[in-house]
Amino acid sequence: MTEDSKEGSTPQPDNRNAAPGPHPTQGIPAVQPGQPDQTYPHSGYVPQQPPQRPSIWQQRMSHNPTQPLPGPEAGQEYAQPSYTPPIPPGGPYPGAAFGAQPRPEPARRPIRTGLVVGAVALALVSGGVGGAVGSLVTRSDNGRAAVTNALDAPKPNVSNVTNAPAGSTQAVAQKVLPSVVMIKVASNRAQGEGSGVVLSSDGLILTNNHVASGGGANAKMEVAFSDGTTAPATLVGADPVSDLAVIKVQGKDGLTPIELGTSSNLAVGESVIAIGSPLGLAGTVTTGIVSALNRPVSTNGEGTPSQIQPVIDAIQTDAAINPGNSGGALVDANGKLIGINTAIASLGGSEATGQQSGSIGLGFAIPVDQARRVADELIKTGHATYAQIGIKLRPQDTVARVLEATPDGPAAKAGIPAGAIITKVDSRTIDSGDALIAAVRSHQPGDKVKITYTDEQGNNPKTVEVTLSGAPADGGR
Repeated sequence: MTEDSKEGSTPQPDNRNAAPGPHPTQGIPAVQPGQPDQTYPHSGYVPQQPPQRPSIWQQRMSHNPTQPLPGPEAGQEYAQPSYTPPIPPGGPYPGAAFGAQPRPEPARRPIRTGLVVGAVALALVSGGVGGAVGSLVTRSDNGRAAVTNALDAPKPNVSNVTNAPAGSTQAVAQKVLPSVVMIKVASNRAQGEGSGVVLSSDGLILTNNHVASGGGANAKMEVAFSDGTTAPATLVGADPVSDLAVIKVQGKDGLTPIELGTSSNLAVGESVIAIGSPLGLAGTVTTGIVSALNRPVSTNGEGTPSQIQPVIDAIQTDAAINPGNSGGALVDANGKLIGINTAIASLGGSEATGQQSGSIGLGFAIPVDQARRVADELIKTGHATYAQIGIKLRPQDTVARVLEATPDGPAAKAGIPAGAIITKVDSRTIDSGDALIAAVRSHQPGDKVKITYTDEQGNNPKTVEVTLSGAPADGGR
């Protein structure tokens, strides 16, 4: 703020542009207001007497906030301090020595202080910001932004069910959930929970053998449906070898059967969805992919004959599967059943204490092609058969070594001798006894397969055709 803006002070000349030399006020005759400038006779400049009213800035600085701010009267300029022109170098004005006439003095514009310039700059910035903000919010009459509240907005009329994109997890879950149930088994000595899938509208349910027989003989089963209703169920048939069972719900109809797909053309990396009742949480949906195919997985269940090695040719998935998912559905992106969840690989825990660890991304499901055949046999006959090659071996061996070929069995008829090491079933590599069992049982009795084997030293490979025979669940291998 300059001195002239202080209220009651005498305006001082502005000599900031004076030429170097003595003090700016020395040697310059005083000029009276209203009289021609005698110092520069040709300048045409006649000092004017400033208005007697205080400057607008003086009035603003002494403004009473209860009164409106004053402004210039019509036709008047803001009050200015008196001005004494400096002496230009070389003469009173440029070109005077050559007789040139001086240019008319331009009209002086009001001089603002630095505070004014700063205020204008701030106004421009604020104006820009205010414009941007004003385009986003509505302002009330007092200049404040109008208040909006999400709670005041009307409830949208949106149906998430109808908006589910085809093939999405949401759409698949909506389609499959009514076809998946929770099964509770209880007896005097044990109780447990598992899952199942609806096969028929009148109450046929497919599940695992270790779920249906988990309570032992005379156990009671109850099925809970997605609509919250429950009904008792009885056992139709069970197969310990494939770890599959079929039960029948009493007094229930109008159920939604699951749509069966195929497991013959699955690919690693394909998206899958698991639905079941892990830890008793009915209707749980998890997602993942097909992690691997043809995994030989050994299972154990109630009623498994001691001479039978229950090995399934499993689909491996990283979809979260936990205790209670057994017997539930593994479906593809179209909601079609491709497997029955049956086992998980876990870390820690103890069978003696009954502890089990949770999912570590290694779950296994029985392929639906095998499950379809076994379920059909269980419903029609109460028991199931499976394919066999007619040899004895040690399942845990790291090679499928033939200990003995059953006389007149499929292997013996094809000329596979004792001591031979089977390395392939069709194009599938065999690297253990369990792998051979799983590969053979993935076929149906009567199927023809090509068996590649070597001698005891792993030399002289040969390939022969073998017609697989059928055996009941309590038979050989």
